Amino acid sequence: MLTRARREVAFWGSVVAVSGLVFVACGGSTDPASDSSTSIRATSTTLAATSTTIAEDLDMTAKDFVNINSMTPVKGFFIDNRLGHLDDAIAVAENPDGGVYPVGTIIQLVPQEAMVKRSPGWNPETNDWEFFFLDVSAAGTTIVTRGAEETVNRFGGNCASCHAAADPKFDFVCEGTHGCEPLPIGDDVIASIQAADPRPMP
Repeated sequence: MLTRARREVAFWGSVVAVSGLVFVACGGSTDPASDSSTSIRATSTTLAATSTTIAEDLDMTAKDFVNINSMTPVKGFFIDNRLGHLDDAIAVAENPDGGVYPVGTIIQLVPQEAMVKRSPGWNPETNDWEFFFLDVSAAGTTIVTRGAEETVNRFGGNCASCHAAADPKFDFVCEGTHGCEPLPIGDDVIASIQAADPRPMP
């Protein structure tokens, strides 16, 4: 049992180290709202005295992040949309000409990182993407850091700088042919990290 425990500790230590190299998301500020049970919020904006519109937004909490293997796999990463726009998000991901992801889209390459599409105007510098760095375990998810263009992960990497290298038509999302720096690890390593997500499946 002791030998097995040591192997598990060594494995998850390597997963955390490797996840700092991958492309999907980092974070910047602490998450004071991580224990909130409500994450999907709509904000009302008055356009005129007699006209009001609702702007969609997705303000994630720790409880909203799930085992990535319960999300939809697309081209080696995982995607979801909590506002009912999953088909539109998948269509953008699969379009060789790119496109703008709909609000509420969540993209993850590995369990420890995520990027979430916020409402239009949330942060123009990151195309309205919010980046997250996560701790995951069998007990669930903890948000370590989150934020926009100023955010860095625990290894000092700036998320927005990496994603800004993507061709503009791909809406800040990095893939092998999108213009971002290539990952220093192979698809087999990434697949093993994805499969090892310790959170229970819903």
